[in-house]
Amino acid sequence: MTRMLRCDVAVIGAGTAGLAAERAARSNGASTLLIDPHFNGTTCANVGCMPSKLLIAASHAAHAARSTAMFGITVSGIDVDGKAVMQRVRNERDRFARLTRESIADIPARIRLRGRASFIAPDSLELDDGRQIEARNIIIATGSRPFVPQQFAKLGRCLLTNENIFDLEDLPRRLAVVGSGPIGLELAQAMARLGVEVTLFDRNDRLGGIRCDKVHAALKRIIESDLALQLGVDLEAEPTDDGAHLSWSGAASGDADFDHVLVATGRPPNLDSLGLAAAGLELDDNGVPLHDRNTMQCGDSRIFLAGDVADDLPLLHEASQDGAIAGRNAVAYPASMQADRFPPFSITFTSPPVARIGQSEEDGVITGTADFSDQGRARVEGCNQGVLTLYAAAPDGRLIGADLCTPAGEHLAHMLAWAIQQGQTASQLLEMPYYHPTIEEGLKQALRTICAATPIDLPQNQDRGDPAGV
Repeated sequence: MTRMLRCDVAVIGAGTAGLAAERAARSNGASTLLIDPHFNGTTCANVGCMPSKLLIAASHAAHAARSTAMFGITVSGIDVDGKAVMQRVRNERDRFARLTRESIADIPARIRLRGRASFIAPDSLELDDGRQIEARNIIIATGSRPFVPQQFAKLGRCLLTNENIFDLEDLPRRLAVVGSGPIGLELAQAMARLGVEVTLFDRNDRLGGIRCDKVHAALKRIIESDLALQLGVDLEAEPTDDGAHLSWSGAASGDADFDHVLVATGRPPNLDSLGLAAAGLELDDNGVPLHDRNTMQCGDSRIFLAGDVADDLPLLHEASQDGAIAGRNAVAYPASMQADRFPPFSITFTSPPVARIGQSEEDGVITGTADFSDQGRARVEGCNQGVLTLYAAAPDGRLIGADLCTPAGEHLAHMLAWAIQQGQTASQLLEMPYYHPTIEEGLKQALRTICAATPIDLPQNQDRGDPAGV
């Protein structure tokens, strides 16, 4: 006899979004069930944010050791122990993952269901062990997975994605990285600075989704100083006895052998096994349920999305907010609470960091650019490279977006994201205190450009031709 379980809100997936959704639903009085095949922790802890930053931190240390001569300091005998580097990455990664698993274990056992769920009706799920769940509302938070184009699938053991690269016992000697999005850029530069011979490939001619030509040019120069860059090319791959042979054509042509090929060509949502046909949802061209990003509700159904599976902004802070919104609205159904979403905001942890925030120049706005090649504090620290461009709306110069590749970029990006979310103008931000000498002072050049293009807000009875106001 099939065992039927019932709840107010069933959440499929126990990653960042799913955990936030379950927490929000339960804290608002709903009975919940959280379904996951593994309960192994979050993507961030296991194969994403944290292990990648561990590798990047090691690359910073190696690069700093090689860059002391400008300060009159000689460091000799620098040696990168690849096995030790990767062992620390795994040790610390495993610690982060263990802590996330322990936090999941704090959820009452009666709520956690181990298994794979699929829809058998819009309000019903079946697990792979035969158990069935009837839920008043359902939240899909099944995350995403690496996409491997067909020409690389045959590479076997030398094929890497972000889900297995951190398990390497040693650093490779020659690494091809396919894809110049955040994962590709971060890991390509980190590996290069750890002494790996890296070539970064992409079919497109744009790195990291940067919109501003000046910022992109600065990023391209920086990346090319660390590794070989091949943009605008198509790739063919063949396995060899000890790796892979790649050949490319397009903007350039060539071929080379590599020990490993890291494929970082995107992460499509995990939807294939959910039986969405039984859910009765309308899907977009990519098979993702159509949904309202401000409520995370799919049409007028009782089904909600959260996190990477929504295929909107695959970022941890967005996944967490998605989950909170979906969990709250699942409890409130049929009422719907519209959430104020964050401005689009992403950081790529290259050196220097790259950030993209809000709207861009394509929206017909005022722009201001700052070049950090001669910025005071950046020169002091020997990291004087990069460009920042701000976007502001006329007529008041309200900040609406930014592209940047600058020293301390992750911190400047947070300042700007907060200012944009609060609706601040360039003149308001320029009136804030800037301690000297700091990297933050580098914002002033861009802010002043925007202020110069913005009319002064005069009292109603005063204009530029009547200074007395009478």
